Amino acid sequence: MQTTQQQRDHDLDNNNNTKIDGVIQYHNETKHSFPSSYAHGPHALDWYNQPNPFLRFPSSPLVPLPHPPPPPPRPLDSPHYPLLFSSFPSPPLPFSIPSLSRLLFDSLSLSAWKSTSLSTWSLRVNPSSGNLHPTESHLISPSLPSHPPFIAHYSPKDHSLQLRSHLPSPLLTNSLLLAFSSVLWREAWKYGIRAFRYCNHDVGHAIAAAAISAASLGWDSRLLDALSHSDLDSLLAIRSTYPPPPPQLPDRPVRGRFPWIEAQHPDCLLALFPFGSEVSVDYSALRDGISRLSDLEWLGKPSPLSKDHVCWDLIYKTAEAVKKPFTPADGFSVNPFRPSGLISEALYKDFTIREVVRKRRSAVDMDGVHVMNRDTFYQILLHCLPSGEVGPEEKQGKQLALPFRVLTWDAEVHAVLFVHRVAGLPPGLYILVRNEDHFQSLKRAMKQEFEWKRPMGCPAGLPLYRLAKVDCQELAKQLSCHQEIASDGCFSLGMVARFEPVLREKGAWMYPRLFWEAGVLGQVLYLEAHAVGISATGIGCYFDDAVHRILGLDGLEFQSLYHFTIGNPVLDKRIMNLPAYPGPDINA
Repeated sequence: MQTTQQQRDHDLDNNNNTKIDGVIQYHNETKHSFPSSYAHGPHALDWYNQPNPFLRFPSSPLVPLPHPPPPPPRPLDSPHYPLLFSSFPSPPLPFSIPSLSRLLFDSLSLSAWKSTSLSTWSLRVNPSSGNLHPTESHLISPSLPSHPPFIAHYSPKDHSLQLRSHLPSPLLTNSLLLAFSSVLWREAWKYGIRAFRYCNHDVGHAIAAAAISAASLGWDSRLLDALSHSDLDSLLAIRSTYPPPPPQLPDRPVRGRFPWIEAQHPDCLLALFPFGSEVSVDYSALRDGISRLSDLEWLGKPSPLSKDHVCWDLIYKTAEAVKKPFTPADGFSVNPFRPSGLISEALYKDFTIREVVRKRRSAVDMDGVHVMNRDTFYQILLHCLPSGEVGPEEKQGKQLALPFRVLTWDAEVHAVLFVHRVAGLPPGLYILVRNEDHFQSLKRAMKQEFEWKRPMGCPAGLPLYRLAKVDCQELAKQLSCHQEIASDGCFSLGMVARFEPVLREKGAWMYPRLFWEAGVLGQVLYLEAHAVGISATGIGCYFDDAVHRILGLDGLEFQSLYHFTIGNPVLDKRIMNLPAYPGPDINA
């Protein structure tokens, strides 16, 4: 006869398995299928109801942020870009309104406005699928020289903080907290049920953007990932700010006026702290402080984003399934810093970190002729490694290098590369094994005829393997929903994650985190491309199981989560570039 505790454990296991099965159902139902069958989405874009990309709290007091000064002729206050990979790039600055302004300006603000004769739209430092920007940012400050602790929503449109509440004391000593949440409706408006994937790519991009900007100020960063979904919900006062969803969601997409659909889905909380400082987190005290926030006066109500909505039921059922419980075993720790490999600084343009992050753009077309230097290719891949430079007795996998060190789990995402135009490297299919503990599992799961050979000139610390010599330009285009941009770059890639085993080991809440890791990796690829003078773009549209068949993958042990391409962009001269903010040109 089972004891009460055994029964509870049994019920908990059943509940966890039910959630995991629901997540796997979502993942399978949102796959695109070759040659032309796509996951369920809107038949046409309802431009009248496109969600406002800027969330506002109209009655909230503003905390203006000073714009960084214009370059004289370049921003001397930003470290040189290659310093990200050789040492921590800057001594720590104190927390202040000016330093917070610089953090947000170089990670989450507007980078430019674009204009044609028909329309005008903004771009941001952090990339987003479809430029829809579901990710919202919230800053929880410590005591500052001119301000007591507060919680504020960041408004990128005017680079300001919208005050939500004053805090009686800091939630965490000697640390700045930065929270991310997602307005799932912003992506669902365009992409239908696949939108939950894209929202989590964007969270990963934002995490990496914040970690890199923080590093330029001398601040380290780490996810506070023991916290629960409920903790984050309380931290951002979401339940008291938005109407609740109905007890039962419809079992099919339904159009109507559903204000609860505009509610933010809390994603994660980052701690930013001076690099090298002694930081500890008492999760019990932190959760207790968060629980008392409901007693505070919260300022402002969010403005509506659309007049009508479509309830894509599978998105919100999956968002419910991946809500994370508190995991006390995941105590707070800071990994030692590990530099990444750097073949030569001369392979980069002479850019600062700010110049690279603020000039980043998503390419919309590539020339199909540019040839990349082989050492440049290897250097880009070295900076995709989570552990940076490892010794002969070490393996890749631990997340120690920038920006991957912000994550709290070992690397789960690998890169399968379609190499088109890299000088001195045969075109073909390659794989970058980012966690060498997975090497045998990958080799066993993939096609037995693959070569698994180290390419010529490959640095000793780069776990890159050639799988097959083949012209894969047409293949790359077909797999990425027939998009020529996947074949016209120097190389493209698919990010393949260890999938079902991770969910079974940890829980359904790891599902969005796999996409976060893919987004962090994508952000590195964006910045590396711009640092060498070309461009990149993420590709969310690809034929999932067709990718798996090409690799020989069967079942759910490994799944493709994100595609990417890097090459020389073709610019549309009809589009005008306008500064991000009025006044002097502050876009270094």
